[in-house]
Amino acid sequence: MDSIELKKILAWSLLHKEERLHGRYITYKHIEPIIKNLPEAFKVEKIGHSYKGIPIHKIAIGTGATKILIWSQMHGNESTGTKAVFDFFKWITDIDNHSDKISQIVKACTLVFIPMLNPDGAKAYTRVNAQDIDLNRDAVDLIASESKLLQSVLKEVNPKFCFNLHDQRTIFSVGDKPATISFLAPSEDITRKITESRKITMAVISAMFQTLNKLIPGQIGRYTDEFYPTATGDNFQKAGHHTILIEAGHFKDDYDREEVRKFYFIALLSGIKYIACEENFDAYHPYLSIPNNEKKYLDIIYKKIFLSDEQSMVDVGIVFKEILKDRQIIFKPIIEHVSYLSGYYANQIIDKKGESFKNKSTLTSLYEK
Repeated sequence: MDSIELKKILAWSLLHKEERLHGRYITYKHIEPIIKNLPEAFKVEKIGHSYKGIPIHKIAIGTGATKILIWSQMHGNESTGTKAVFDFFKWITDIDNHSDKISQIVKACTLVFIPMLNPDGAKAYTRVNAQDIDLNRDAVDLIASESKLLQSVLKEVNPKFCFNLHDQRTIFSVGDKPATISFLAPSEDITRKITESRKITMAVISAMFQTLNKLIPGQIGRYTDEFYPTATGDNFQKAGHHTILIEAGHFKDDYDREEVRKFYFIALLSGIKYIACEENFDAYHPYLSIPNNEKKYLDIIYKKIFLSDEQSMVDVGIVFKEILKDRQIIFKPIIEHVSYLSGYYANQIIDKKGESFKNKSTLTSLYEK
């Protein structure tokens, strides 16, 4: 994607994103009216229900031979991918602004979406479903009804490509910056061998990385490719479905992930566009240059605090715990580190200039009122 086209898409995303979806708490009640009123170009089908009976939908668009399966909110408290999917729905039906590009995609590809695989988890704002099952570790046993639905759609569609959409915690970093978007081409076995199938997955991610790197250089990470025998992406990749994992992370002060959603949307669009237009998926080497995610980022670091009982100077690292309260996400500060935090970075760094605290148990007065 060249710089001129990228600027146009970025400007479009600021003006035309799906405004009915905002913030971190996105449930079925938020997406239901949007699904019911999608344009005729979409084929909408209710494919089943969650454990607690909430509908789960399959939404398709396009008639092309290359089939792509995309799902979001496999983990209920990871909603940025869902927002990006509905932003994409608006983009792909906005014929007035980019009809040629839309036509190219829908003629080359058939896109199948499950925009909220775990609606019970979304409502409760939990990673797991109502049975306390992590759907991303249920690809073999298929205990959860939601896992069975995903597997049935996979068999029905038989996609060449899959996009597995997630969110990651603020703690992930790239150097001294937050990992705003991270990618993974899952391994097929414990050896982590770069197979021909993984090379194709890596080529798609490389195109997405090169596009995003023009917008957020130094803020794109790569997950470790450790093989997880029960994980969805690993098993789909192993079965021959080129599976691209995308993780939304933190951007400066963006706890609603409204800035991140536009980067997520652009990543998704650029990946789909690359698949629609490319014939040879051999340009995979840029993937290997994406830096690994590290866990070196915090929400707040209080610098230079004196603990009088230990006669020592320390830094205090805070992470926010996300808590659902009255249908709002509350970010509760939790002390994660009390030490010298050289090499750690944070959304906010506050120099306390030697302010004295009696002991570690009194440190909560830093942020409690």
